[in-house]
Amino acid sequence: MPTIVALGEALVEIMRRDRDVPLDDPGLFVGPFPSGAPAIFADAAARLGASAGFAGTIGDDPFGDCIQHRLCADGVDCTALVRDPAHLTGIAFVSYRADGSRSFVFHLADSAAARLSVEQVPSRWLKDIRYLHITGSSLSSGGGMREACYALAHQVANAGGTVSLDPNLRPELMPLEEIRAVCEPVLARARIVFPSGEELAMLTGKGSVPEAARDLLDRGVQTIALKQGEQGSTILTHAGALAIAPYAVDEVDPTGAGDCYDAAFLVGLSEGWSLDKAARFANAAGALATTQLGPMEGAATRDQVLEFMLEAGRPL
Repeated sequence: MPTIVALGEALVEIMRRDRDVPLDDPGLFVGPFPSGAPAIFADAAARLGASAGFAGTIGDDPFGDCIQHRLCADGVDCTALVRDPAHLTGIAFVSYRADGSRSFVFHLADSAAARLSVEQVPSRWLKDIRYLHITGSSLSSGGGMREACYALAHQVANAGGTVSLDPNLRPELMPLEEIRAVCEPVLARARIVFPSGEELAMLTGKGSVPEAARDLLDRGVQTIALKQGEQGSTILTHAGALAIAPYAVDEVDPTGAGDCYDAAFLVGLSEGWSLDKAARFANAAGALATTQLGPMEGAATRDQVLEFMLEAGRPL
């Protein structure tokens, strides 16, 4: 049975081939690439050697084939990946700008991805799930998916597992205040939170990192892994702050890097590593994820991450 599980949207990304070509202009695209934040997370965890499972819904179409083939090939337990013949697989169209920012057009609310149900998750999984990972993008994608996330978070927490939340705030899907509200039931059970950049303040409504961190820690969160891109990451706990140095890479595509970071961090914790060791491993995995075009294409194996760290002069 999988010990690290994610549930939520699985979709394909179709992206502009060139930078600074907006989505409302005719132009060339590349893809499809398998994607969806929780699906990327599960794929990365499996490639890093964890027993990982994913619960989601895809259409009975070639895009669904693209996702299922990739997850299964990388070792993800797809028992809870369901086909819906009545709805198309979720799609995201993406445009990249030269400054690294992105624009999205999503087809999710009316897609198969939004048809996730907690009943898809086998009851026999519950006793073995040690870490359940939920993203804000899943909570923003529709009522059925949201309720499935709430229900499984409740079940896993009650069974003694650890719930983690990546806020993954997407204003394209829902206004910030609404995202904050839909994250609240999961945040109330989460023991690990993975915000990026400004998300820590956005999630809490507090104006500074120390204030926002104190707010979450006082509410029961045990570990905050603040992802800071080129500046690395900072681990915040009641014991204080631990800065983790970044890795220098030539960025090709940042999509999915945060999900790979999350996966590597939880893989490390699942093996009993210290927060420092898990975070250094996660920084390396997240950096490598940016070096390939496509959300899952940069998800590295454990050996690749360890070799990268060794070559950088910072072995695990």
